[in-house]
Amino acid sequence: MPEAKYLLVGSSHAGLEALRAIRRLDSDGSMAMLTKDSQLPYSPTVLPYVMSGRSKPDAVILRDQAFFDETGCVYAPGQAAQSLDTKARVVTLADGVQWRYERLLIATGAAPAIPPIPGLQSVPFHVLRTLDDAVTLRTRMGLARRAVVLGAGLVGLHAAETLAEAGLAVSVIEMKTQVLPGYIDAKASARIEAAFASHGIKLLLGRTATQVAALDGGVGVTTDDGRAIEGDMLLVATGVRSCTEWLAGSGIEIDRGVLVDDRMRTSAPDVWAAGDVAQGLDFASGERQVLGIIPTAVEQGRIAGFDMAGDAKQKPWVGGLPVNTYRFFGRPAVSVGQAAAVGDGFEVVEQEQPRTYRRIVLADNRLVGIITVDDPFDAGIMGELIRRRVDLGAVKESFLADPTQVGRRLMSEMWR
Repeated sequence: MPEAKYLLVGSSHAGLEALRAIRRLDSDGSMAMLTKDSQLPYSPTVLPYVMSGRSKPDAVILRDQAFFDETGCVYAPGQAAQSLDTKARVVTLADGVQWRYERLLIATGAAPAIPPIPGLQSVPFHVLRTLDDAVTLRTRMGLARRAVVLGAGLVGLHAAETLAEAGLAVSVIEMKTQVLPGYIDAKASARIEAAFASHGIKLLLGRTATQVAALDGGVGVTTDDGRAIEGDMLLVATGVRSCTEWLAGSGIEIDRGVLVDDRMRTSAPDVWAAGDVAQGLDFASGERQVLGIIPTAVEQGRIAGFDMAGDAKQKPWVGGLPVNTYRFFGRPAVSVGQAAAVGDGFEVVEQEQPRTYRRIVLADNRLVGIITVDDPFDAGIMGELIRRRVDLGAVKESFLADPTQVGRRLMSEMWR
């Protein structure tokens, strides 16, 4: 039975950052990284560019084999975890191979959430979560004329743009009344929606798919208002779910993801979790949430890795903060924190110009969220202002006029 002092299950940002953190403290402890992917590590954020052909599959890897050789980590691709026995400290893979560990990191990420639409499972459809998915979509869209996309989140919109630029007639069905629900507000959404409409993409917002059926050479989707949308290909982009199925029977506490504390420790001894599979503290609500973004995965992986290697001085996790940067047809939209917040206790300042839009959300003169369209800003600085709960009362008017410059000045003064 193969063994490792540090066994990392998952090969994206959280797992790689944990590897780096561990090696900063323990350069010799045996280590292995297991992943169900057949390739070297890559970031899910590059998949739309592989799908479009702008990036080649072999040019988007995060770490090459030389990195694993140099760090003394066994990299085992195509090895899907099937079960975990926390008492015996054994991970069993789909092929029956068992790995024994001393310390385990669960970084298995998330998988597409497939909605229970009647007929969906009986027709061919695509998802976009892996490099193989992107390559398959690249090939398939070259043979199609019409495409239907379910979901207007980041994945769905990226894919819809790529499909349209490839010459396909694209229809997007979204159950919410705006695009990017949860990330931005209605006014920011309206600007993005207008851009998509100007490029010929049909957005069916506030509509749900009630039936999917196979047609001659394609698929037909019926919506709740009786419309029939036909396509040569169907992409399902209705969200993701944490990959926790393999942990059934392990005794590890799971809600929407693996529940973790402020050091990414799970309820089982010597088992940590990080990234899209982990449900840790949310900065704004103080509750435990799954926050599937790269900055969160990196920071959680770093904290987990240091803790696995025994660093008692590592700063604990203070909570996740949503940060999303989205480009559509060459234009930027950026949101940080509670950018779409409304209600008592929030002061919302909306600044609309013909070519730009900015929404700043304050609470007690402290920034809690900001979103812009066609008006880029330093998301890192805004995130620090939110995390540090900086009182902006004395500079409020100048901050509202130029948040980036004032934010940089404030942070420069605090860093001195």
